[in-house]
Amino acid sequence: MSEVARRDAVQPLTPRTAESLAGSVLLHLPAITDALVETIYEQNPAYREMDAVPLDDLWQSCHDNVARVVQMVAGADLRPGRSAPDEYFDAAQETGRRRAEQRMPLDDVLRSFRLGGRLVWEALIDEARAQGVVDSDALLDIASKVWEVVDNTSSQVAAAYHTAERQLVRADEQRRSTLWEGLLHGRAKERAFVQEAATVLDVPVDGQYAVVAIDNLIDDDCTTASLKRRLVGVRVGSAWQVRAHTVVGLLALGAESPDTVLRLLRDAVHAPAGLSSVVFGLANVDAAYRQAMLARRTLLAGQVGVASLTERLPEALLLSAPELAEQLVQSWLVPLMKVPAAERQLLLDTLEQWVAAGGSVRRTAELAFCHRNTVINRLHRIHQITGRDLTDAAFHLELGLALRAIHLFPPQSR
Repeated sequence: MSEVARRDAVQPLTPRTAESLAGSVLLHLPAITDALVETIYEQNPAYREMDAVPLDDLWQSCHDNVARVVQMVAGADLRPGRSAPDEYFDAAQETGRRRAEQRMPLDDVLRSFRLGGRLVWEALIDEARAQGVVDSDALLDIASKVWEVVDNTSSQVAAAYHTAERQLVRADEQRRSTLWEGLLHGRAKERAFVQEAATVLDVPVDGQYAVVAIDNLIDDDCTTASLKRRLVGVRVGSAWQVRAHTVVGLLALGAESPDTVLRLLRDAVHAPAGLSSVVFGLANVDAAYRQAMLARRTLLAGQVGVASLTERLPEALLLSAPELAEQLVQSWLVPLMKVPAAERQLLLDTLEQWVAAGGSVRRTAELAFCHRNTVINRLHRIHQITGRDLTDAAFHLELGLALRAIHLFPPQSR
């Protein structure tokens, strides 16, 4: 047969021919689907290893997507500059959404679509040859259409996957936030709740815990990630929640000493913060959170550092009973507020040194860097102003608390 006669005998790839090829391929759709599922399991091991996509789900997805790809290859809407109607991408969009929900990596999902595209192309080529469409230009046209459709379909899969992934992230964040709020407000007494919280936050139900509350001044994910890494270095697990004004850290101490954790936090945290005492189990984290917030409040305005509740119990007690703190200040120190500022500060400093020295004039003089007679004179002046007997050891505790209280509750100008 001459070249001209051979060309005349070969059918051109018209829309009618493409539709015929597609129709023939669709007759074998179940077999092609079986072959594609087998190919995915062989050449895309994530589907087998992760076991995230049930076999019937994968089979139906392959079936529906192959059908849509073949239909689009046959469709007239694939002329240059035109795309298939949106309804042709329903299977692709559904696949993208479901694989995101199943936590299947997107790269593996798209690899499966490329494998499917190759099988569709091979099936169309077989049908073209069977129907006498063997012209090289025609075969290239088939390949071009198939991969154009696969590319468009893959884009739809990726878009649907990313949309679903963002929704899942928001849902996960909301669920995590809900669990955190429940922990901090006492819901961990409920068995089902505490088990879920432990799973989601990746911490044990039982064991020793402490809570740290840090002012959220410049915090971001990098800061909490850095703290988490440093704590892992001393074998302490942690979970973190960034709130509106506070960053809360849940510290699973294990067998580690609280003192070690406190030293690490003081080295790493450069903002006002409070650390609770040790509690046992997630069921008591709400109490630890309240303690951490109370410890944070013991820091004075402008003071930076980690306040440990175990080191600041007197201040914590005063903050918990402000009316008693006010009564102590009124009873011991309010008269001093009426003297000039310079003298007032000198006398208050002397009182603090007197308490720290346990009532020893000699030790007070050493702390104040002055002569013991100077201390005696200052104490006498305080007695004149307040009318209180400073020599009675029974009053040292009250005076010490009053001096702490006046820092926590500075009196207004009187």
